[in-house]
Amino acid sequence: MSKRLVTLAIAAVLVLVTVAPTFAQDGLSGELEIFSWWAGDEGPALEALIAKYNEMYPDVTVENATVTGGSGVNARAVLKTRMLGGDPPDAFQVHAGQELIGTWVVAERMEDLTFLYEEEGWMDKFPQGLLDLLSADGGIWSVPVNIHRSNVMWYVPAKLEELGIEAPATWDDFLAVCPTIQEAGLVPLAVAENWTVNHLWESVALAELGVDGWNSLWTGEKAWTDDDVVAMWDKFGQILDCSNIDVDAATLSWQQATDMVINGDAVFNVMGDWAAGYMATTLGLEPGVGFGWAAAPGTAGVFMMLSDSFGLPKDIKNRDNSLAWLKLLGSQEGQDIFNPLKGSIAGRLDSDLSLYNAYLQSAAADWQSNVVVGSLAHGAVAPESFSSEFGTVMEIFLGSRSGIAAANASQAIANQAGIGK
Repeated sequence: MSKRLVTLAIAAVLVLVTVAPTFAQDGLSGELEIFSWWAGDEGPALEALIAKYNEMYPDVTVENATVTGGSGVNARAVLKTRMLGGDPPDAFQVHAGQELIGTWVVAERMEDLTFLYEEEGWMDKFPQGLLDLLSADGGIWSVPVNIHRSNVMWYVPAKLEELGIEAPATWDDFLAVCPTIQEAGLVPLAVAENWTVNHLWESVALAELGVDGWNSLWTGEKAWTDDDVVAMWDKFGQILDCSNIDVDAATLSWQQATDMVINGDAVFNVMGDWAAGYMATTLGLEPGVGFGWAAAPGTAGVFMMLSDSFGLPKDIKNRDNSLAWLKLLGSQEGQDIFNPLKGSIAGRLDSDLSLYNAYLQSAAADWQSNVVVGSLAHGAVAPESFSSEFGTVMEIFLGSRSGIAAANASQAIANQAGIGK
């Protein structure tokens, strides 16, 4: 055999030795159940990820198990039944932060994913602040697939021009322009089912209390019964008087509230930037033309964030398949497949922003430059034992319109949840 053929033969053996373990690892089969609340208008982004997973692992049968309901309200109830019953999904969507850590990590139902972050080289691919949100008790507990912004006010630029108004910089500005909008026969601010009212509330609270005041609520350094918190509730009541809260809100989905703005029946809506995904992907509107946006009044320079993530439950049937799913979610390719369709930005710092529309590019710039705080309505800042009871606080407020009653009720559930202890 010639020296050249010997060299080639050795090279071939080395290639086989190098490739074989990777091929064995990737030669997955069986099933993978993906549990989420991404259905309907939010479905295309998840379906694109699943299509990529199917391409990578064609012998794995993926079950797309979705439970409909905005912000995961219904899905979390089903998940609790399954987790407590010893039947965890292979992979489930959860808001990063205390929604997972304060519920299933403290219950010792999740695997620590630090090893995965180290193997995949993710420690310097995600910002430290996000890693901190995902971490507790010396472990990292989920893989973030996106970053959403909660505090966004949406509108149609042509409608504002028609009315001769601008997007309000503060809630006082909004209250000042509210009569003008009502005199035109329009709803100043569209709201929908209960959780969207909680969502609106957190933007009002952030504006009125400021970053330090908002953060202090979740450390227990600030009491819910403080005068400025009571005053914030009263301001929230005035804002609701400029909405459809007492007309048809309870019967509407968040998409229908967005439709009210797009169709010209309402002027403003405060919703997370999954609304941008709905308007751009589903409705086919051009950002900046078909719809416009601004930070919710009083919150310019602050990015109220939430992140959808997936962890690794203990004792699942298809652990290897679930790990492969997590690797895809955390990869640059996976995040850049998902987020342009979802109306969110990647959690990774190396995302290809040329793939994103004008709104998402602006959100990415704000993510890099703004002060970042966490969302209550979407699981970042408080354990589920608080956030799940906050709906009761809102019912008390809507029934009484008493800021003092809402403040007292909030303090009671904060004490029960152990916030600040």
